[in-house]
Amino acid sequence: MSIEPPTDRSAYDFSHRIRVRFAETDAMGIVHHSRYLPYLEEARVEYLRHIGHPYHEIRAEGVDMAVLEAGVQYRQPLKFDDVVDVHVAMGPITRATFQMVYLLTVDGVVHSTGITVHGAVTPEGRPTRLPAWLRSFSNEAPGT
Repeated sequence: MSIEPPTDRSAYDFSHRIRVRFAETDAMGIVHHSRYLPYLEEARVEYLRHIGHPYHEIRAEGVDMAVLEAGVQYRQPLKFDDVVDVHVAMGPITRATFQMVYLLTVDGVVHSTGITVHGAVTPEGRPTRLPAWLRSFSNEAPGT
């Protein structure tokens, strides 16, 4: 992970809305820390669909995007029935890896940030180059 996720919503070019379900909360009514990664995954898949590359089509081309690292910084708790906007942007890109950054907000208030690092792999799990369309993204960090 080589990027600090911006906390300014304008640094992100996509947002996906999720409503917190009761089953995702703990005994204190707060979203359990384990539920954040599925939120990031759901937003990432929707982002790929939004840019014209649904994940099932990427896989049909013989490439998977394995998660190599993931991190979340919890700033304020999410609670049952919160409507969470998960903002997503592409981060640094190399020949075989890319990073994505996330900002989770409720009513415009920052609740957490996240980063995922992905490696391109074949269906057999061997490293491979990123697809050309992904390598063509700007390698500039969001918000710069």
